[in-house]
Amino acid sequence: MRVMIKRVTDGKITLQETSKMAIITMNRPASRNALTSDMWLELARLVKSVESNPKNKVVILKGARGQFSAGSDIREFTQMTADEANAAFEKMEDAMAAIENISLPVIGVIDGPAMGAGFILSLACDIRIGTRNTKMGIPVGRLGITLGPSFVQRIVRLIGPSRTKELVYTGKIYDYHEAKQLGLVNVFVENREELEHTCLKTAGIMADQSMASLAAVKKAVHLCEQQTHAPWKYVDPVDFHEGCLSFVEKRKPHFG
Repeated sequence: MRVMIKRVTDGKITLQETSKMAIITMNRPASRNALTSDMWLELARLVKSVESNPKNKVVILKGARGQFSAGSDIREFTQMTADEANAAFEKMEDAMAAIENISLPVIGVIDGPAMGAGFILSLACDIRIGTRNTKMGIPVGRLGITLGPSFVQRIVRLIGPSRTKELVYTGKIYDYHEAKQLGLVNVFVENREELEHTCLKTAGIMADQSMASLAAVKKAVHLCEQQTHAPWKYVDPVDFHEGCLSFVEKRKPHFG
C-alpha cells in the first residue's frame, strides 16, 4: 500500500548582511535542514542578490542549529513524477551554479551532516570549514537517483574519479577524519565553540583582500574546470519512486 505524504511546505532560507559579509542560513532544523524545491529556488535567488550590495565582500553559507544540510527532502519526491523530479534537480543545479558563478568568495560552514544534494552544495562553496561533527556523503544508490555530470564533476575535482565511484557505489559516509584526509574540508576546528570565531576570522581576512583579485581567481578556476554537459535525466523512472518511498517508510528498497 502506498503511503500518502503531504506536500512539504515548511522551512526557509534567511539572509543577514553585516558590514562586509552576507550570511545565508538554511533554516529547517527539524528536518536536518533538508531543502524543499521552494527552498532551492530561494537559495538561488538570495545567492544572486548578494552581489547587488557593494558592501558584501564574502558570503557565508550555513545550516541552522549545528547542521549543514541533509540534502533535498525525500518526502517531497514521493509525490513527484520522474519529470517533476528532474525539474527539481534542475533547481538544485541552479542554486549550486549560482554559488560558483557569483564573484564573491563563499565559505561553507560544514557542521554536522552534508548529505546527498547537501554534500554537492557544500562542494559548490569555495572553501569549507568543518568540525568533529562533520559527516559527508551521497548515498543515492538506494534512491534511484542518476547523478548528472555537473554533480559528479564537483566530487571528482576534489577526490578524483576512483574515490568518487567508490563513494557512490557503496553509499559510504565520510567522518571528519576522512573528510580532512581527502581535502573535502579546508579547515577543521575541534568544536562548535571555535567554529563561529574561525569562520568570521577567515571571512574577515578575505574581505580585506582585493575584491578584483579574488573575483579573478574564482573565475579563472571555474573556467579551468568548466565543461559543457549534455542534458541529463537525474532519476530512474522506476527505481526512483521505490527508493524514495522506502526511505520514507524506513525499509530496504526492492529494486527490480
